[in-house]
Amino acid sequence: MKIRLYNFLVNRQSGISERYHRFHDGSRGIKKILSWGYLLWLNFAYYVLGIRSIGALNAAAIYEEKNLLCEQSESSLAQKQIGMVGAFVERLSGYDVVSFDIFDTLIFRPFSEPTDLFFFLGEELGVMNFKELRRQMEKKAREQCHAEKGHYEVTLEDIWSRLEYETGISAVVGMQVEIELEKKFCYANPFMLQVFGKLRECGKKIVIVSDMYLPASILEEILMKNGFSGYEKLYVSCEYGKNKAGGDLFQLVRKEHPGSMVHVGDNLHSDVDMAKKCGLAVCHYPNVNEQGKKYRPQDMSPMVGGAYRGLINNYLYHGRAKLSVEQEYGFIYGGLFVTGYCAFIHEYCRIHRVDKLLFLSRDGDILKQAYEMIYPDEKTEYAYWSRRAATKLMAAEDKYDFYRRFLYHKVNQGITLEKIFDSMELSELMVDLPEKLSGTTVLTNGNVERVREFLDANWSRILDCYAEEQKVAKAYYEALLGDCKKAVAVDIGWAGSGAVALNHLVQKIWKLPCEIVGLVAGTNTIHNSEAEASETFLQSGKLVAYLYSQSFNRDLMKKHNPNRNYNVFWELLLASPTPQFRGFRAGNGETPWKLVFGAYDVNPEGIRDIQKGILMFVEEYKHHFGDIPYMFNISGRDAYAPMLVAASKNEKYLREIEKRFALEIHVG
Repeated sequence: MKIRLYNFLVNRQSGISERYHRFHDGSRGIKKILSWGYLLWLNFAYYVLGIRSIGALNAAAIYEEKNLLCEQSESSLAQKQIGMVGAFVERLSGYDVVSFDIFDTLIFRPFSEPTDLFFFLGEELGVMNFKELRRQMEKKAREQCHAEKGHYEVTLEDIWSRLEYETGISAVVGMQVEIELEKKFCYANPFMLQVFGKLRECGKKIVIVSDMYLPASILEEILMKNGFSGYEKLYVSCEYGKNKAGGDLFQLVRKEHPGSMVHVGDNLHSDVDMAKKCGLAVCHYPNVNEQGKKYRPQDMSPMVGGAYRGLINNYLYHGRAKLSVEQEYGFIYGGLFVTGYCAFIHEYCRIHRVDKLLFLSRDGDILKQAYEMIYPDEKTEYAYWSRRAATKLMAAEDKYDFYRRFLYHKVNQGITLEKIFDSMELSELMVDLPEKLSGTTVLTNGNVERVREFLDANWSRILDCYAEEQKVAKAYYEALLGDCKKAVAVDIGWAGSGAVALNHLVQKIWKLPCEIVGLVAGTNTIHNSEAEASETFLQSGKLVAYLYSQSFNRDLMKKHNPNRNYNVFWELLLASPTPQFRGFRAGNGETPWKLVFGAYDVNPEGIRDIQKGILMFVEEYKHHFGDIPYMFNISGRDAYAPMLVAASKNEKYLREIEKRFALEIHVG
């Protein structure tokens, strides 16, 4: 009850929490009593008087707000709107001729905007601001074409002639690079590829109509490469001086193909309104990027953001995919983060000449899978480690942390001493518990110090209980590390205590000649009671953060609030269907160690779905950008952007996801 009341009054609003703690922490006597009155006044001012500024931190940032789908997955909604392939084919097969648009219908690009391709073109040519320059020159070329020929349908050569005239860039070279990039990035819409194939099997006459500046020969290559062949004719606006947008290209197509005709395309004006106006039946195929736009973050760097949104929207809204809510959580909100984190890890290891890469259990499970997918030729190790194991093995070195994690973190949570001693693996001590304490006693503020006194009195026995595990853990890591001199231990965070403890044990206790640096996704934030716990190690480089820390992306450090379960939301992305790791035991003659495991998390199938979604994104991203190394320079701010959107509307979406799981996030 006390915990619920505390969370209700203190933790619901970051501004209230900050102001209360600033007044209350360290207070005594009358000031402490006044701090409780101050807390009540803060809540009254915020909720009753409506002074909303009280709920915000002094330096609060403004983030995008999106009304996300909570009841169903985006892909299932898209499938309902488009229908199944069979029904779509049946709808088209009643016409003599089926006409298709190309881009955003038959063919996708891995971008949220078609002009995003010009970023890559500018990089190849070494020209700054090329995206805007290319757009301006196309506009001028169209204006010149209209002045000279009475229409706006320019060719790629027209555009590049203008570019060469105004900039000096070789038109021949520029056109060649642009065409090669189009061929590289264009890929088949899997839904339409199946529809197209079934119509071909039925012997249906197919034509393709596109408003485009690329020549028909190049479009034919793109279509052929992606499985679209056997159509009767390709009509390209730049080669006829007519277009769909004005209707005259449709009139030409109708004249050459009498009989009933249906046109399939994504553009509401050109492919729907003008097709109807010219006497064609229409089958609107919703533009995937328009469909997904309302759910995607826009506050991202242009190239990574465009690639992220394009891949997500293309995959979820083409019509064939039907992902579960859990799969989409991994795909949409975890995929870019895991891809970027793996690239960050890879680059750190390369620059610092790391001998061995350790992915700590269990957060390292999905990270290791993704890393090996992106960098298949590199050797990685899955290292068994946990907060519980580290706390036991470091008991002699950090008694304070031992009690903090095993004892004080469990006060007033309804946990019995039997469970607490079991989590510490000290059940044998319970027979000597002092009077009025037993296994059924619940740990509270009133008895925690008596329990602490009992443990203090038996401290040598406690260390004796952990002595064998100390030897076995040393043997395990001695074999795992081999003769390497520098290793990296990868975890999600947040204090980074797992890697710090492991490095201390390896170097100071086990005397192994290896330095271990910890890489964490993020650090403690200003909302943590021990916000500066890791700062010494972050400053010295023994810990390195990806998403944010006190030295960079400080807005994220202020936004990320463990009191609102942000740690849990992120830990869920890296959850594993494997059991919790409890510690080390002596093995048999063949293996000197035995790994001891505990319970599984709730909903392991849901966790597998999250992992599946993450790996689907990693595969998509690598497929489209795997040979462009700079596209893996995914900043921590970009990697966090999808989660910022997921946290919209008071984390409504995230809390719906959380209900499906019950993760073990504390020691023991």
